[in-house]
Amino acid sequence: MAEWVNAKVARVDNWTDNLFSITVHAPVAPFTAGQFAKLALEIEGERVQRAYSYVNAPDDENLEFYLVTVPEGKLSPGLHALQPGDEVMITKDAAGFFVLDEIPECETLWMLATGTAIGPYLSILQQGDGLERFKNIVLVHAARFSADLSYLPLMQQLQQRYSGKLRIQTVVSREEIAGSLTGRVPALIESGQLEAAVGLPMDAKTSHIMLCGNPQMVRDTQQLLKEARAMQKHLRRKPGHITSEHYW
Repeated sequence: MAEWVNAKVARVDNWTDNLFSITVHAPVAPFTAGQFAKLALEIEGERVQRAYSYVNAPDDENLEFYLVTVPEGKLSPGLHALQPGDEVMITKDAAGFFVLDEIPECETLWMLATGTAIGPYLSILQQGDGLERFKNIVLVHAARFSADLSYLPLMQQLQQRYSGKLRIQTVVSREEIAGSLTGRVPALIESGQLEAAVGLPMDAKTSHIMLCGNPQMVRDTQQLLKEARAMQKHLRRKPGHITSEHYW
């Protein structure tokens, strides 16, 4: 059984009408960048819980989560309504295998995310451990509108920090905006636009692909990489080129 501890809300950042980040303080156990915890509220006598990835580096006491409000959702509207000083429950121990330890060494590590699934990558990059195994790292954040790219300033800061090693690319599907690619991630890979924009190849010889987010994007991209790029899912017993996490 999961052990729950109380977390105190330190701040809530409202990025758009339905995207927000919640920062809490809680006596959680040490975790690995890329892992997730569960947050819960008592709602009508029932503990309603959902899993959310840590955005912060493990050594940061400000525990940060990036969420989307689902209007008819059981939990997210309640989390969105929290104010500094309020309490929320959190699992003491984090979980998940979407961590760098599970990724084989390669020339270029591609981190592809849609929506709030940018979180685990931000945790990994803010922590910074284990990145020397990769010559290049590409962080791709795809969203519907440019206003949904909440963490772009942090992504740009990280790009400066890893001068030359980290490349960032934003993708928006519902509008055209300078500096961003327009469309869906699988289509941009298929057409070669993503690689052209970043200036690096995505192939079985040089690359490992991390996929996190919308299950449809994850499935479609995996399928495309298998068929068009001869890339396979990565398993411990059978090394491959693709590591994925469905985000809901």
